[in-house]
Amino acid sequence: MKSFDELAASVMFTQVKGMTKLIKYDPSLDFIGEGRSAVVFRIQSSDYALKVFFPNQEQTAIEEAEIYQQLQTISYFPTIYGSGHNYIVIDYIEGITLFDCLRSGIRISPEHIQEADHALAAARESGLNPSDIHLKNIMITKTGEIKLIDVARFRQIKNCSQWDDIKLAYFRFYKRIYSPKGIPDYFLNMISNLYKKPVVQKWFAHFYH
Repeated sequence: MKSFDELAASVMFTQVKGMTKLIKYDPSLDFIGEGRSAVVFRIQSSDYALKVFFPNQEQTAIEEAEIYQQLQTISYFPTIYGSGHNYIVIDYIEGITLFDCLRSGIRISPEHIQEADHALAAARESGLNPSDIHLKNIMITKTGEIKLIDVARFRQIKNCSQWDDIKLAYFRFYKRIYSPKGIPDYFLNMISNLYKKPVVQKWFAHFYH
């Protein structure tokens, strides 16, 4: 296997109308997905995931590597095996996100929510401030365990109510909308867009007082 540095260096981007586009990567990398700041691959014949950050997100790569190091004693988070100026290497996690559970009709149990809650509490006890928690960065593994990924915003100073809002929505509404047929993407995206509106966030805040 090539070194992590070599694999990360093989990942090439270009700019198209102001957007970063992936154009090339080593054949030993299997593309998994793309987020707001990076692309992720599985390194073939291994249990490693390589996350390569966009050229304007190198500070985010450094930040996330440091945060993963701080979380290494907490089993709910992946182990970090290496990092560079624009990449990190962590465990490849076989499983499904809570977002995809909703899409596919896979039941999310109260125990899953409680385990995610424990994970975030442990992160806070380590001195971090978990922020930007959403259904795409909480995973249920094949063995039913909870794992959290994408921790770059765990050092934000401001308080983030997003996880509390997710819990509220789960316990108040999930049983009403759960369907083994799954929830259509357009409906989930509509909810996500509505949540970003200040009036909706104020509505959630009302239940905490």
